[in-house]
Amino acid sequence: MPLYVSDRQIVLPGDAVATRDYNVGGSVYWDGDVAYSAVVGLVNVKSERDVEVIPLSGIYRPRVGDVVIGYIVDIGLTGWTVDIKSPYSAYLPVQEATLKPIDLTTVDLKDLLGIGDIVLARIIDFNLTRDYPVTLTLKEARLGRIEGGTLVEIDASKVARVIGRRGSMVGIFDEELNCDVTVGQNGRIWIRCRNPEDEPFVARVIKLIESESHTSGLTDRVKAIVSQYKEKKAGTKAQGSSTSS
Repeated sequence: MPLYVSDRQIVLPGDAVATRDYNVGGSVYWDGDVAYSAVVGLVNVKSERDVEVIPLSGIYRPRVGDVVIGYIVDIGLTGWTVDIKSPYSAYLPVQEATLKPIDLTTVDLKDLLGIGDIVLARIIDFNLTRDYPVTLTLKEARLGRIEGGTLVEIDASKVARVIGRRGSMVGIFDEELNCDVTVGQNGRIWIRCRNPEDEPFVARVIKLIESESHTSGLTDRVKAIVSQYKEKKAGTKAQGSSTSS
């Protein structure tokens, strides 16, 4: 039974994707034994029998286990309301904000997290019957309040392309520029470079990846752009040294 599409192919709503012999995910619908694309999207063939359709644009739909970057927008009696760039409201209960017990009768929550603070959090529950459908936690080693670095936002549907296969795309920034790029599944990205002057450049390249996510050969182009940037920096530094001497 056939696979009707190829990897990195752009599909339109109604285009046939694959039969039930395949594990088909993403933005598709089934008609009989055939899955059809429900959106304008990009095909991602993940393995011999796994294929998905990634929307080329769209809102962030929360999933349990996702790591997201959010802004504290309100403080309640027992926790914080967090903007996660989604139509669904997110809540961070005080018991999920720290590993230490907190006495709400003696602690002012704004001393822990204030309005405007930015957090790296994980979704631990998604229930549409609640006033706050999304529940967050910070109780992991790498989660918590974000300080320093540079934030950039992209369409949530382009997150997989920015990360790259097995982290290949963000790995370029780490290996070549000593930049740690943390990609939230909601399309917010935190950039921290050993040299903070590199952060605006990395942010621009990430926006380039977003705009050209549907094109082939993108990883090689990004490598070339980063190499050119490093060469230009090295040349500028050498010129400055010779001038000063």
